[in-house]
Amino acid sequence: MSELFEEVGPDAPTLCAGWKTRDLAAHLLVRERRPDAAPGILVPALASYTQRVQDSYAARPWSELVGKVRSGPAWYWPTSIGALDELTNSAEFLVHHEDVRRGQPGWEPRPAESARDAAAWKSAKQASKLNLRKSPVGVILKTPEGREARVKEGPDTVTVIGAPIELLLFVFGRDAARITFEGDAYAVDRLRKHDRGL
Repeated sequence: MSELFEEVGPDAPTLCAGWKTRDLAAHLLVRERRPDAAPGILVPALASYTQRVQDSYAARPWSELVGKVRSGPAWYWPTSIGALDELTNSAEFLVHHEDVRRGQPGWEPRPAESARDAAAWKSAKQASKLNLRKSPVGVILKTPEGREARVKEGPDTVTVIGAPIELLLFVFGRDAARITFEGDAYAVDRLRKHDRGL
């Protein structure tokens, strides 16, 4: 992630509405270094404080931000433990990496890579339980190779087909995912319009 940040610079667009790369880097630092501010990422009542802390990070020199992202979580942060880091950060960093890549003109999906794709497939299935819990239709995730996971029970099941990273991006609510759908057109439309973020 830090290499991509260095490549595109602090003011490149991202897929995160209203955020440049500087804002995204600051968000990652809040998640991994500020236990007092991180809850506001998910709790609306605390969001204004989180935003102030994030803005203070974003105001720092770009090289400092990138260096802190590169060095990982603070020693006292739970994600400094390997297994917990993988559980909580694997999807986050995969998605945000693509937020930066796909925010640039002319992007193309990265070539398949077995370890990254395995992590993306695992994360897509796990994140679906939360992100698709209120889906108005049933959902099956399927890779072009035929791996399949029913991630949401419900009526009018829709199958979402794509490479693992594309499925992960879809589950996280990103529209810049190269996927196809199988199912009733009305059900597909309902799923596409459903808020898939946290």
